Amino acid sequence: MASRDLRRLIDGAALVARETARRSSARDVLRSALLAATDLAGLTRGTPRRPPLPPGPHPGAAAESSRPSSSSSVVYFSHQDAPPRQPPLDQQLLPHESPQPAQTLEITSTDTAAAEADAAERVASVVDRSNDEELRPEASSSPTPTPSPAPAEKRRRRRERNVPSTPFTRALGFAGLGAGLAWGGLQESARRVMYGTPVADGDRSALSPFLSDQNAERVALALCRMRGAALKVGQMLSIQDESLVPPPVLAALDIVRQGADVMPSKQLNSVLDAELGQGWSSKLTSFDYEPLAAASIGQVHRAVLKDGSDVVMKIQYPGVADSIESDIENVRLLLTYTNLIPKGLFLDRAIKVAKEELARECDYVIEASNQKRYKELLSDSEGYYVPKVTDELSSKKILTSEFVPGVPIDKVAVLSQETRNYVGCKLLELTIKELFVFRFMQTDPNWSNFLYDDSRRQFNLIDFGAAREFPKKFVDDYLRMVVACANRDRDGVLEMSRRLGFLTGEEPEVMLDAHVEAAFIVGVPFSRPGGHDFRANNITHSVSNLGATMLKHRMTPPPDEVYSLHRKLSGAFLACIKIGAVVPCREMLLEVYEQYDFSEDHSEVPSSTV
Repeated sequence: MASRDLRRLIDGAALVARETARRSSARDVLRSALLAATDLAGLTRGTPRRPPLPPGPHPGAAAESSRPSSSSSVVYFSHQDAPPRQPPLDQQLLPHESPQPAQTLEITSTDTAAAEADAAERVASVVDRSNDEELRPEASSSPTPTPSPAPAEKRRRRRERNVPSTPFTRALGFAGLGAGLAWGGLQESARRVMYGTPVADGDRSALSPFLSDQNAERVALALCRMRGAALKVGQMLSIQDESLVPPPVLAALDIVRQGADVMPSKQLNSVLDAELGQGWSSKLTSFDYEPLAAASIGQVHRAVLKDGSDVVMKIQYPGVADSIESDIENVRLLLTYTNLIPKGLFLDRAIKVAKEELARECDYVIEASNQKRYKELLSDSEGYYVPKVTDELSSKKILTSEFVPGVPIDKVAVLSQETRNYVGCKLLELTIKELFVFRFMQTDPNWSNFLYDDSRRQFNLIDFGAAREFPKKFVDDYLRMVVACANRDRDGVLEMSRRLGFLTGEEPEVMLDAHVEAAFIVGVPFSRPGGHDFRANNITHSVSNLGATMLKHRMTPPPDEVYSLHRKLSGAFLACIKIGAVVPCREMLLEVYEQYDFSEDHSEVPSSTV
């Protein structure tokens, strides 16, 4: 099996190589293709992240000759009609401080010869360069050793790399990754011939040489370099339980959650010019070239409007929207060849849903509409705030919104128990309201999408690309099933599961028992009145023990709505576990249930459920 999979990978890499030779005759195309392949295969490392140069001159604005040394990535633009503005608090001088010498910024176009020399130097650095330099423990800033130090966290150093922006260069990148996996599989096979196959409980990497720790790490690093749909699929997979995805893969995908590489300033400027016109800087006072975040589809930069308003600009990576189909198909092939995903997960259905979700997320016009809709829906809800959209600096690939402060929800874990309980209550209240009241939910559970502002005791909500509607019929039956789970009503769970499409009615008894038991575990937070302590029993670990049985006997994939819905619900539960919140979940659920308006075309569940 391993030799056959290896041969398929090598054949695929050879096919792309032959296509490269046929299409590419120009020296610059060959050079960029080679760089893309070596970067994505992990042989070259890109450019270390450093303060970028400002853009070239734009009509109506010019870069000022100085900027604060404390924020060297910020470029200021001078406009004759721009009002005076105080610098941000983190750049204001204290009474005892003196101004730092100004730095002069010379605005020039990129020198082609210098770029070619830099490319040649990067290709020459291929020999003996490993991925280990990108993954290293976070160094301590204090020279004094502390007693009983915590284990060092393995983190990835973010680097500056061009985003492969054409289907050809992205396919070449996947071929490089395939070749790297094939080489890793050969190394692991040779190691097992010499030292024997390792034995580990529940670790499927012991069964396949492709599932080595090194290969899992190769996949994660390549996704961070590739970005786009490939990285998005990796992030979706990273929330699975240990029973569904091998532990080495989960550990490597943890790297994926730390963020992607960033675009060089030249590529960033080309996107801004193409989407907003070359005069985009005339609408700004300043722009920070160091991204606040680099995600799968785009990266976020802070800026200041001419009226002094602080905004953030989400800028999509070039070529991402056009490569969704090919990216996900390449990911599917890699997952199939390496057996990373068990058959019981119905990968083809998950891939289909992922394509549809990503197509919506890549359209920032849709996201802006979602954001405005959320702002209206939550306008009367205390404790939530949705930032305003700046339409004049937004397009299909750029979304500009009001800057809002706050910390990601997981950072609330260091605050008082009262604050953690409040945050947990507001998070679950929002989740229940989204599904059962609005039937319109933001389904991305990334903790950074929920920024808590402790000074206002308020959630600042961002990132609405994954928002979607749910049909009334689906929500009706799903609410009935949640109540059945909370009340440990076996008949109600099975009936609603068949209506919703979780079961076909032909499953063996062992599958039905596992399904019902998993449903009862998920319903535990809603099963008793009073506050539920999420740290007292870890729901995800309990469900994991039933995963093998359900994967073996599952006869149908879940309904399409469930992929995004369960991702959001799982994220909400995990956030409450992380911060140690105590939440009156049953009271929240029953309040919604008692006020819910069910459709008349469905009979009620058995009376024992209610």
